[in-house]
Amino acid sequence: MISPTRYREVITMADQIIEMFSYSFMVRALIAGIFISLCASLLGVSLVLKRYSMIGDGLSHVGFGALAVAMAFGAAPLKVAIPVVIIAAFFLLRISENSMIKGDAAIAIISTSALAIGILSVSLSTGINTDVYSYLFGSILAMTSSDVIMSVVLCVIVILLFVFFYTRIFAVTFDENFAKATGIRAGIYNMLIAVLTAVTIVLGMRMIGALLISALIIFPSLSAMRVCRSFRAVVLTSAVISVICLCLGVTASYIWATPTGASVVIANLIVFICFWIAGRVKKS
Repeated sequence: MISPTRYREVITMADQIIEMFSYSFMVRALIAGIFISLCASLLGVSLVLKRYSMIGDGLSHVGFGALAVAMAFGAAPLKVAIPVVIIAAFFLLRISENSMIKGDAAIAIISTSALAIGILSVSLSTGINTDVYSYLFGSILAMTSSDVIMSVVLCVIVILLFVFFYTRIFAVTFDENFAKATGIRAGIYNMLIAVLTAVTIVLGMRMIGALLISALIIFPSLSAMRVCRSFRAVVLTSAVISVICLCLGVTASYIWATPTGASVVIANLIVFICFWIAGRVKKS
């Protein structure tokens, strides 16, 4: 039997969830968040398997730097950030593949430099205001109707490109040398993954925040890999986990007035722990 106090708490929480959908900013956040989380989870599987997972963190810092400079000069943040982050993704791959500076070192150099430029630009112009704070840590209130439309359109393009080139992305992810031997131009598809990741990160920064967006890429795929063995199963499971955690995080942030980005990441962390335990039990 459920105690009367517990019953009232459940009813109150249900009323709050229903009330949440009466606010347009919450609906906008959920719509944009679901599409962004789908893109992040699909790309995250390839990034984690190729050991490029920290590219997401590096590109988010570049994105913040570009957004900060754009705001300092009065330009449209997203229109500036997307091409800048795409260029950064290109350079990260090229530097990592063709120079003495490898992987994590290249990411550290570019990401910290971009973050420093962004902070310096902000301090010399507007200072740390609400807009800058929302890009760093995320904010549901920051999502406007135009942001949602742009996010949905670009996310649909990302998903369609991923589905259309699925077999080639699969080949490049698991065995790049074999893919090259079969005639697949691995460099192009590595660049496609990086570009799609760059777009997804810039779109997600508005709601999740530059400092937390990489978690949206890494956690769902790692959780799915604890219990799934095929690439397709990992991709599908990762997508489901990502959407569920996004919805749980946004709902929790509304009910308990917590930061959206942090709530989504904590939801992903809890799910990862559960899947890790399930994976251990499955193996034993």
